[in-house]
Amino acid sequence: MGQEIGLHSLKPAEGSRHRKKRIGRGEAGAGGKTGGRGQKGWGARSGNGRQTNLEGGQMPIHMRLRKLRGPHMKKSMPFEQFGRTHTQPVNLRDLEARFDDGATVGPAELAANGLATRKGVPVKILGQGDLTKKLTITAHGFSKTAREKIESAGGAVNVLDS
Repeated sequence: MGQEIGLHSLKPAEGSRHRKKRIGRGEAGAGGKTGGRGQKGWGARSGNGRQTNLEGGQMPIHMRLRKLRGPHMKKSMPFEQFGRTHTQPVNLRDLEARFDDGATVGPAELAANGLATRKGVPVKILGQGDLTKKLTITAHGFSKTAREKIESAGGAVNVLDS
């Protein structure tokens, strides 16, 4: 009859576990006397665990970084680009693919077609791609080339107030 397998018969694989080294058990034994900590000094003392902010005399990173001072001072932080406009771009090639000739396109229609789905973020129409359909487009902003291509195709441009 084979060995019964169950939770009571589980044990680690052969060679995967080994005994803890018993340090400081006499000068003759391995790790005796100083217990593998070298001679005197901070490393030989108890409680010498690595301190998170200690950089050995170098100015710590939390003191080297610039600080955010005030709720609207985004320019003081390196990861927020100063003067950046937050808009969601929509290219003309996407409008060409998703809308029929003569359609009226606004933020709600764009969201329904999977374009400009972030709520509360202004929509800007960019001029990448070609537009052959006559569309009436309403958005918060238009690039110069997008406006020219829409009007040359016979469409109309309406700018929304942000």
